[in-house]
Amino acid sequence: MANLKEIRNRIASVSSTMQITSAMKMVSAAKLKKAQDAITAMRPYADKLTELLQSLSATLDADSGGKFSIQREVKTVLIVAITSNRGLCGAFNSNIIKQTQNLIGTTYANKKVAVLAIGKKANDAFDKQGIVIANESKVFDDLTFDNVAGIAERLMDKFMDGEFDKVEIVYNKFKNAATQEVITEQFLPIVPVSGEADNNLDYIFAPSKQEIVEQLIPKSLKTQLYKGIRDSFASEHGARMTAMHKATDNATELRDQLKLTYNKARQAAITNEILEIVGGAEALNN
Repeated sequence: MANLKEIRNRIASVSSTMQITSAMKMVSAAKLKKAQDAITAMRPYADKLTELLQSLSATLDADSGGKFSIQREVKTVLIVAITSNRGLCGAFNSNIIKQTQNLIGTTYANKKVAVLAIGKKANDAFDKQGIVIANESKVFDDLTFDNVAGIAERLMDKFMDGEFDKVEIVYNKFKNAATQEVITEQFLPIVPVSGEADNNLDYIFAPSKQEIVEQLIPKSLKTQLYKGIRDSFASEHGARMTAMHKATDNATELRDQLKLTYNKARQAAITNEILEIVGGAEALNN
């Protein structure tokens, strides 16, 4: 009977876990809908603004706004690693950490590399290595353009001051609830668009080229970072919903197996008791 009690306890434990994972799945599904609508709505605007920025940057000199597209010898690199503040979302965080480690160990093996962590998981992973210069995990507490714009401004200042020669963003791009793609995107310096057709576009500036550029480039960079964080935010909820769905299915399967094992053990125990009673009765008759 002790064995039966142990199985009953395991069934109760698995059932409790299944309820938790099922609830987390529903919560993530609700949050995913809002996050997906947000990134789907802003992505066309952000992509077009980035395309315009890249085309325009090829025509600028340093004084009129081309300062953000200055190509320096890369000696110092800042990687903005965007993860989540919480776990239980499959390989969502580990993929970003692995990609960042890969960049540090291969692409920028001979460079001085620092990490700006957006998300507690990234901070926990790289803080032990002593390369985290800032932890911006609180941005997820109130994910607005203005809060992200402050981070982007600090990145632009660090590039302009020469503290870093290159800034890259590593994040999960949202495709659907079950699929996220790890993206490494250059933030600074601005990458001019390739192709003669794009570089030869003739723009008409009003009121003036310099005045427009001074506002357009910083806004575009802020939008680029905001899009990356929004992509990651939607990907997080998609990954967690998928992970919790699989966990619920696994818990259901394990519970059914335990119930089957319990029933078999119970039947065996009852059979043994009947055999003991019959054996005892026969002994008394003899």
